Amino acid sequence: MANDVWVYIEHKDGNASPMSFEILGIGKTLAKDLGSNVCAFVIGDSVDGIAKDAIAYGASKVYTVEDGVFKGFRADAYVKAAQTLIEKYKPEIALFRGTSQGSDMAAAAAAKLQTGLCADTIGLVIDGGKLKMTRAAFGGNFTVTVVNEKAQTQIATVRPKAFAMPEKDAAAQGEVVKESVSVSEDSLHTKVVEFIPSATSVNLVEADIIISGGRGVGKAESFTMLKELADLLGGAVGASRAAVDSDWISYDHQVGQTGKTVKPKIYIACGISGAIQHLAGMRTSDCIVAINKDADAPIFKNATIGVVGDINVFVPKLIEKFKAKLNK
Repeated sequence: MANDVWVYIEHKDGNASPMSFEILGIGKTLAKDLGSNVCAFVIGDSVDGIAKDAIAYGASKVYTVEDGVFKGFRADAYVKAAQTLIEKYKPEIALFRGTSQGSDMAAAAAAKLQTGLCADTIGLVIDGGKLKMTRAAFGGNFTVTVVNEKAQTQIATVRPKAFAMPEKDAAAQGEVVKESVSVSEDSLHTKVVEFIPSATSVNLVEADIIISGGRGVGKAESFTMLKELADLLGGAVGASRAAVDSDWISYDHQVGQTGKTVKPKIYIACGISGAIQHLAGMRTSDCIVAINKDADAPIFKNATIGVVGDINVFVPKLIEKFKAKLNK
């Protein structure tokens, strides 16, 4: 129990985030190398279904905390529950998604537990009985490997799409341990009044199709064309660091070592040379279509389909073809 690997299962509106189950996959590998178990923990108002899904994706045991006070995510309430569970069971490792919620919880829990935290990890291995955590550093130009020599529990946030999704086994059996944590409304500093989704939010991580632009698009206006193609295909718009640094598009579109790691079914790279920092964020895409004027661009070495040409000529023709095919 003391050397188990725990994974926090994020959820919203009663549905678990699939990305949390990705972490169960790597968590199972770490637990095997430690000779222990991978467990999940869930905090919320009604989480029986989420606990069942966690078992189906590999958790041998799921610890749950349920109460009306946990109906909507509030960091102070959720951190109190997480801290209580970790202090009681003392797992070797606790992993959270590298999202706003996961990062919020992981940082606060690490501070309260007086243990270490490695944020936005892209690599996790057990070596010599110790957890080695790899993350990007110095603007993505290097990676560093961190080892926590003393503190337990070791806490880390994991970048979404950094690891493969495990297979789901609906017949899997596991234990659900129901815990009670007392958190009063009077002790909380926040209250959820209303949730208003951002009209400009970009969900690159879960997109099946991404149309991404780099320095080769030449100007900010070219992203209007890429957005038209993305909208036509029901996809999202991504960008390289060079395009973001040029202020052609906002940072929340950035794919790569210092941006988001994505794994869509189709990734169309427009005017992207293929620097290693960008490839680190999208090279596991199922199908990579590269469009670039430079026939020697490194991106072509990783492309499923390569098109040597000007994106300002080729993409409009692509839009026309898709409009005709889709009758739009």
